[in-house]
Amino acid sequence: MTHVKKKSVLPIYFIGIVWLLWAVFGSLHRPTDYIMAALVSIAAYFLGKILFPDRGYEIPDEEKASPQPEPQAQAKQESKSTGNPEIDKLIAERDRALGEMRRLNDSIADEVVSGQIDHLEDVTEKIIAAVVEKPAKLPQLRRFLNYYLPTTLKLLNAYDRMDASGVSGANVDGAKGKIEDIMGTICKAFDKQLDGLYGEEALDISTDITVLENMLSQEGLGDNPFQSSGS
Repeated sequence: MTHVKKKSVLPIYFIGIVWLLWAVFGSLHRPTDYIMAALVSIAAYFLGKILFPDRGYEIPDEEKASPQPEPQAQAKQESKSTGNPEIDKLIAERDRALGEMRRLNDSIADEVVSGQIDHLEDVTEKIIAAVVEKPAKLPQLRRFLNYYLPTTLKLLNAYDRMDASGVSGANVDGAKGKIEDIMGTICKAFDKQLDGLYGEEALDISTDITVLENMLSQEGLGDNPFQSSGS
């Protein structure tokens, strides 16, 4: 609760009444007349303060609602550091790239290109997720991050601008056609990039399978068509 004191204005009116009456019924020709009027005004003011004192009352304190952070700021607050600056930077780049792809996908009307952007968005997320899970794979992603991904976004942005311009001509249509033609190649390149990140795992699995097959064969537990069942 907050205590609020409201001052009464009536004592001030008393001063005004005194000066009005003094001017009508009294004299204001000499300096002493003004002094006497001032003294009576002061007396009237304090009399008014006694008759009409200031009032005090309590009002409830307003709850100060903490401002809600904006969606972008809230997202930044919720994102936690991995402890690895390079991986944190990679995650930020992922969010930026995926956001740009979604924006372009919403803007571009061509169904084929839109479907290809959907595919690139899905593969890009998987590529970066694989590196976030195993940061040792980050060197394999340098060219992808520094050239392939930004160049793809650059081409799609150019396509979006030309498409939105509504202009049709040899230059515009030709440029859009070239981008449409290369989108299939870009999708395959992204797929190969994702597959390449699992090359070491695939090699390890193949090695483990080979070793296991040899051990099973040596122990007579393998599937050997030349081995008799009775031996």
